Amino acid sequence: MSMDWQSANSIAEEVRGGRLRARATVEAALARIELGAGRLNCFTAVLTDRALADAERIDAEIAAGSDPGPLAGVPFAVKNLFDVAGIVTLAGSKINRESAPANQDAGVVRALRLAGAILVGTLNMDEYAYGFTTENTHYGPTRNPYDLSRSAGGSSGGSGAAVAAGLVPISLGTDTGGSIRVPSALCGLFGLKPTFGRVTRTGTVLFAPSVDHVGPLARSVRDLVAVYDLLQGPDADDPVCATRPADPAMPTLADGIANLRVALAGGYFLEHAESEVVAAARRVAESLGARREVTVPHAAAARAAAMIVTGVEGSGLHLANLKTRPGDFDPMTRDRFIAAALLPGSLYTRAQSFRRAYQLAVETLFADIDILITPTTPLAAPPIGQEQVTLGGSTFPSRAHVGRFTIPFSIIGLPVISVPVRGATTLPLGVQLVGAPFKEAQLLRAAAFLEAEGVVGFVPPS
Repeated sequence: MSMDWQSANSIAEEVRGGRLRARATVEAALARIELGAGRLNCFTAVLTDRALADAERIDAEIAAGSDPGPLAGVPFAVKNLFDVAGIVTLAGSKINRESAPANQDAGVVRALRLAGAILVGTLNMDEYAYGFTTENTHYGPTRNPYDLSRSAGGSSGGSGAAVAAGLVPISLGTDTGGSIRVPSALCGLFGLKPTFGRVTRTGTVLFAPSVDHVGPLARSVRDLVAVYDLLQGPDADDPVCATRPADPAMPTLADGIANLRVALAGGYFLEHAESEVVAAARRVAESLGARREVTVPHAAAARAAAMIVTGVEGSGLHLANLKTRPGDFDPMTRDRFIAAALLPGSLYTRAQSFRRAYQLAVETLFADIDILITPTTPLAAPPIGQEQVTLGGSTFPSRAHVGRFTIPFSIIGLPVISVPVRGATTLPLGVQLVGAPFKEAQLLRAAAFLEAEGVVGFVPPS
């Protein structure tokens, strides 16, 4: 039998049709993880017994004539800041090792399991999600499947590496400043940061509560949509996700891009970037029929405000441990948290005030366009350990600069998809499709069109 082990939809169709046992899909995933996870350092726990038990349950349901769900038998893995019943939620930290195991799965983990997907493990990340490269002091760096000397991105680096390397077909991550989109770009994947409030964060260790998002990473738009549709919808246990109804995206993929108004973001979003990154964004914009280049007002200030907001909110969550256990933090995480904790409250207030004004300005921009195109990152995957990068004659801190183009859209909660574009080298690049609030369906339509036309798409690491 010919089988695409890397397509979630293909696996589910075979399992639901009785042509493939769920146990076989899990055993195949576990074998791939055993062979490949070590060199990538992307998994922090492999849940062999639990996964096999879930597979046996699904096979029994199918044998009894029941439908276990649209993702029946599909292996998946999650960033280790999502609660998983029976194991400790690390959130990339040393301190959390001392916590009690979670009593139940996070809301998004539960949603995928109810749909028949099978959790096979948890994934490496930056400590407390504060970073863009998954160079974790406690658990080691996650390596890029395209070049093991390079970063897989962060903070959901394990989520990106595991899917790109074919260990699992889908994964979940979180995104505060770009932590789904950056790994997606550097690992050549499709990654979705939904609108703020579209997907529940119940059972998730938060970094900055007013900015945190949850979303999927996948090798294809079809798989991305399948996961997203299962995650979205109201959840009374998450105050920011309590009322918004689900808006299924799957039927829109065949609708094409007719009548979509597309523009390329210029200025800030094309500066201090590698030339091939800029060329990729222009190519995607042209393929979607973009007729103009627009300026996103105050983008640089938005990045600065976002760094204040996330730093202050993040440090507040860890203040007690910062005072009593500073040596147990990753030094870079600790120093940034302490610096943010020392900021005057008036600065946080000013950043929040700017945030509201900036949101109104960008909403005005989206009155005339449906999709905005920008690069996802200014460069391809940087070498692990690289402290500085020089672009256009200017030198920047490497880790922070990776999120230059993602942060301005996070602080106002806009939906964004990073789509994979093949670079001039073997390293993939990413391009962002940005939309107005709750317009994920338009972005997914555009991404599906680009994938069908061969403009974007996953290319397996050699």
